[in-house]
Amino acid sequence: MSVSSLSATIPTANRFSSAASTASTAALSSSFLLRLPIKRLSALSLNASPSKPPLISASMEAGIGVMGTKLGMMTYFDSTGAVIPVTVVGFREGNIVTQVKTQATDGYDAVQVGYRRVRDRKLTKPEIGHLEKSGIIPLRHLQEFRLQSVDGFEPNQRLVVEELFKEGDLVDVAGTTIGKGFQGGIKRHNFKRGQMTHGSKSHRQLGSIGAGTTPGRVYPGKKMPGRMGGTKTKIRKLKVIKIDNDLNVVMIKGALPGKPGNLIRITPAKIVGKNIPKS
Repeated sequence: MSVSSLSATIPTANRFSSAASTASTAALSSSFLLRLPIKRLSALSLNASPSKPPLISASMEAGIGVMGTKLGMMTYFDSTGAVIPVTVVGFREGNIVTQVKTQATDGYDAVQVGYRRVRDRKLTKPEIGHLEKSGIIPLRHLQEFRLQSVDGFEPNQRLVVEELFKEGDLVDVAGTTIGKGFQGGIKRHNFKRGQMTHGSKSHRQLGSIGAGTTPGRVYPGKKMPGRMGGTKTKIRKLKVIKIDNDLNVVMIKGALPGKPGNLIRITPAKIVGKNIPKS
């Protein structure tokens, strides 16, 4: 039986009811989409069009970087006599390519770099075996730099700082901040203190943290006393002031995270439209 003959045998009322149910379903679906948040709508639109190119991952670096050791801060005078506060970063033996990861082998493109030579007994046997595969000296720190292309990199390749960065370049610097232990609200969140006179008994206390019956709880994320510092942070778009090849140091404008002796990770700054695609 053909479709046209089958539709002819269906009563008129049933056909009208099916059309009405279809229209009501479409109206409900449209109203449901209108109630969805913007993020959900964007996710639905992305799933509906698989031909759209994927977005660049947030962890994608603008280029290969290096690791160094924070030495401290000093004052630098440029050619015009201007005073520039800089942080000096030194480089011990290391910054050697220990592994090249590709889409075929690991599912993503990245270059693993090792830094700071140590004795063999300072590493575990798996770490020593991983480095001995490429004939690399024992290195303390191993970090990955995710790249869009790993062409031109090979294991046991030494990275030279003056070839990667030039004076005047903008860099992103990551490191671990100085741990300050358990601190109160004034030191941790810059709260104001209460009166010190006139009978006040609330000097450095936190104060009220929420209402009583409603909502009857403290909202998550409330600024309260707690552990301060000791976390990984990144300072973006700092300027390279001076590269000294004789001393093997780099001077970067401003303060860097951590105390002298801490590990520092230096990468080219992410600038949308320049070294990171806009979409």
